[in-house]
Parts: sequence; structure tokens; C-alpha cells
Amino acid sequence: MFRLSPLLRALGACAVLATSLSTFAQALPSQADAASAASSSGASTTSGLPAGVVAVVNGVQIPQSALDNGVQTVMSHNPDATDTPQLRKALKQQLIVREVLRQAAVKAHYDQRPEVVQATDSGKTDLEIRAWMQDNVHVPAPTEREIRARYDSTNVELGKFEFKPQVIVVADQKLAQAVIAKAKSGTPFDALARDFSMVPSKANGGEMPWVSFKTPVKEGETHGVPVDFARALAQLKVGAVAPQPVRSNQAWVVVKLEDKRAMKVQPFSDVKEEIRRELTAEAMDAGAAKLVKSLVQSATIVQ
Repeated sequence: MFRLSPLLRALGACAVLATSLSTFAQALPSQADAASAASSSGASTTSGLPAGVVAVVNGVQIPQSALDNGVQTVMSHNPDATDTPQLRKALKQQLIVREVLRQAAVKAHYDQRPEVVQATDSGKTDLEIRAWMQDNVHVPAPTEREIRARYDSTNVELGKFEFKPQVIVVADQKLAQAVIAKAKSGTPFDALARDFSMVPSKANGGEMPWVSFKTPVKEGETHGVPVDFARALAQLKVGAVAPQPVRSNQAWVVVKLEDKRAMKVQPFSDVKEEIRRELTAEAMDAGAAKLVKSLVQSATIVQ
């Protein structure tokens, strides 16, 4: 009942780079901002971008081909996805954030680590970024008081039932509706999750941890579960798929109620370590988002 972090991360998006795209995007300067900053600091700049370039990050060009490849990857994994300006904008922001992180990792010589040098070319950047992030996001361990407080507050928010959701998270509404149609026609939900979902839970058929919240669903009383998602889940019979997808930040979520049971409060001693891990994971997510936002804001970005 305490494993909300995986659910919330899944509904938000895929990973640190994806879940925080909207936050990072707000930090990205426009081309005019970058030109103004460069002018005031004495650096030279030109209007427009070179042909075949979608952005320049601290002088490093991101080629149009990288964006095109990203679009093709999405299209190949999601046959019903379409090449839209919204998709390209989101992928471009991800490429910019990735380049900012890559530069930070290279500056700290993470590209020279043995495990990175030995990795395949396609995996080097992700490996050095992941290692750099792990070493540079530092959060304090949760205290006993914080763990107990989470336990107590959680119990107050619990409802009469626990719900076991399955989810498929996709990039656009049209694709989500197509997935729902396939599920209604008899295609197994777990197979659809593996084929279409863009979050880690796809590996186990979209299965998510048990969640509990008070019903009828009210704003602010859903135990941290997004209210629209909670409403969709609470209205379903076991085994049913919601007729419409739920919007969640940059994504659309197809919701199925896999199972439902009466809520039983677990003793503190049984869940103490689980809560400790959950609080640590939440702190790491927040720390990573703060670190990356700072890097993006201090970078010179033209797009």
C-alpha cells in the first residue's frame, strides 16, 4: 500500500529526463534570450541556426537527424503514433537536456571510466550520464520521525478498498484510444502494454502496485493518486478497461482494474523499510530534477 512512487513516476512519464521535461522546458531560453545573453557577455552569436541543426547547447550542435531518429523510434514502437509538432517539440527538449547532462559528465571525465569506454557506442552516453547523476545527487537519509509521519498520514488517507491497476502510458490521445479499442476487441492488456507503453512497467504487462484512496473520490483525498486516475479506477469493475484514457502531464494513460480487495492496514514494523526506500526514492527524484534544472538554466541554448 505504500508503493506509490512507481505509480506516480509511471503516470508522470518515463524517467528523470521525461518526467521533468515540462519543468526543464521552462528553463530553456529562447533563441532571442540566448542571443541577448551572448551579446551582453561579449560572446558572438548569429541569428538563426545552421542548416540541419535543431539546437545548439554550449556551442555543441544537435543535428536534425537526431530528432528525426527519435521520431522514427517512437513511430516504430507505436504504430498508431503520428509525427506531430508536439511530439517533435517534446523530443527536442529531451535531446537538449540529454546534451546538457552529457557535457556535465564529460567535464567530470565520466567518459573515461572503464565501464563507459568498454560500452557500445550507442550506450556510452546513457551510461556516463547515469553514473554522473548517481554520484552527484545527494539526499539525506529519512529520519525515524519522517518514516513514522509518512506511515501515520498514509493510514489516515486510506479508503475501504485497495485497487490493483494496470496501465499503458503513451504519448498522444489518438494512440491511447486505439489501444483501448484493441483491448475491447480482445487483445490481452499485458501484450498491449509490452507493445505500446513507454514506461518501465511495460515489462510486466503494465502491472502497478496496489493503491488505496477514499471513495467517492474527492480532490485532495486520493492519497497522492492523480484525481482523474483515481476516479477512473474507482468506477471500473475488476477486469474492465476505462472507456477513455486519462491525461497525465505529457502523457495519456489507459487504465485497467486488475483486482480489488478490502483494505487491511499493515503494522508499522512490516512496512518501515519499504517506507524508508520510498522516501529515499522521492528525495532522489526531487534532487535529480533540481540538479538538471540548474544545469539547463546555466547553459547557453539556442533553438
